[in-house]
Amino acid sequence: MKQPMIGTANEMKLPNLITPLPGPNAKKVIARDAQFISPSYTRGYPMVAKSGRGAMVEDVDGNVFLDFAAGIAVVATGHCHPRIVDAIQKQAAELIHISGTDFYLPNLVDLAERLAAVAPGKEPKKVYFGNSGTEAIEAAIKLARYHTRRDKIIAFYGCFHGRTMGALSLTASKAVQRKGFGALLPGIFHIPYPNSYRCPYGNPSPCDCVEAATFLERDIFKRIVDPEEVAAVFIEPIQGEGGYVPASKKFLLELQRICRQYGILLVSDEVQSGMGRTGKWWAGDHSGIEPDILCVAKGIASGLPLSATIARASVMDWKPGAHASTFGGNPVCVAAALATMDLLETQYIENARRVGEYLFRRMADWPARHKIVGDVRGKGLMIGVEIVRDQKTKECAPDFRETIVRRAFTKGLLLLGAGENTIRIAPPLMIDEEQADFAARTLEECIREVETSA
Repeated sequence: MKQPMIGTANEMKLPNLITPLPGPNAKKVIARDAQFISPSYTRGYPMVAKSGRGAMVEDVDGNVFLDFAAGIAVVATGHCHPRIVDAIQKQAAELIHISGTDFYLPNLVDLAERLAAVAPGKEPKKVYFGNSGTEAIEAAIKLARYHTRRDKIIAFYGCFHGRTMGALSLTASKAVQRKGFGALLPGIFHIPYPNSYRCPYGNPSPCDCVEAATFLERDIFKRIVDPEEVAAVFIEPIQGEGGYVPASKKFLLELQRICRQYGILLVSDEVQSGMGRTGKWWAGDHSGIEPDILCVAKGIASGLPLSATIARASVMDWKPGAHASTFGGNPVCVAAALATMDLLETQYIENARRVGEYLFRRMADWPARHKIVGDVRGKGLMIGVEIVRDQKTKECAPDFRETIVRRAFTKGLLLLGAGENTIRIAPPLMIDEEQADFAARTLEECIREVETSA
């Protein structure tokens, strides 16, 4: 246990733990939480947050942690960035809410114009605003059906597109997310995701898994559903909740070719991978794809609830009243998003690329040095470390993963899992090399401890 230090999360760059975990105040909150909060929430360890600044979070007992989860990849510019706070405060003092569904808002147009400018492809774009990633997906489902007058949709195993009933119908990450909710949206078909480490077609790792795209033409369109009935294919260029699994450039370009050939809309879910996290605006930019619809949320407003569904103008052809949201595009959230884009453009996308490459170099040889690390993958500051029981069989080791994440917490590092057995590295995009070094060193120490006791 470190000795108490003068300072708070506002002044610190590295963790400082001053009480056993959880501390006395944290225990009180956890007890009250059990009494009043929905049991559907998942908490892997007893972190009770009080304040944050940059990449640091302080709990209710004064312990300070390095946050490598970023609110599930949400606080892109770090906790409480002064420019974000200033933008929020100024807008809140001027206008907190008037629905963009019914009235015009200058900053709503400003944000739409800026998002359209950085969205892939040369064709003009239009933007629909919601409150969350799942709402962006719901809008994309409805828009795809409306525009194409088709009702079938293709998604991928391992994908996570949200939890509302339409988005949940696409989600195929964990059975518990779908269990107990009855019949979901009809006309949804799932196919294998192009997992380079666990190729669904038996190819040696690493592979491009292009068969995951040609499978559509070879099997699905011949045996299951006519392509002329398919409205859209939804794809995460890098699966988020599914395990931080990147799709290869060859696969994504082949999938785009197939969609264009059959008049199917390509919908790119960049809810977790977008807004600069991979060192480019969008994960799909690494492959050069130009989706017809782009779904954005999480990092868009540095922690405030906002999402955007960005589509080619010729695709977003629905009529007034076809779809709307009372709170979508709230002026305060939009102000935060505009300030976020300023910071991403001028500093943090490049920082995500640079520090992400630095961190990846630190971790790339872990499979060679640690028998329980099967794979290290990702782009920018979206890196997955897959934990296995045996490297030859690739047997998943979710229990090892959970132990590693909990041990990291006791050392002052906040991490989250992804998929069945992957540790996600998703810090704020403003971290520096010193913080990256601490995180890599601490995570490797935890891996070594679990490996030794396995």
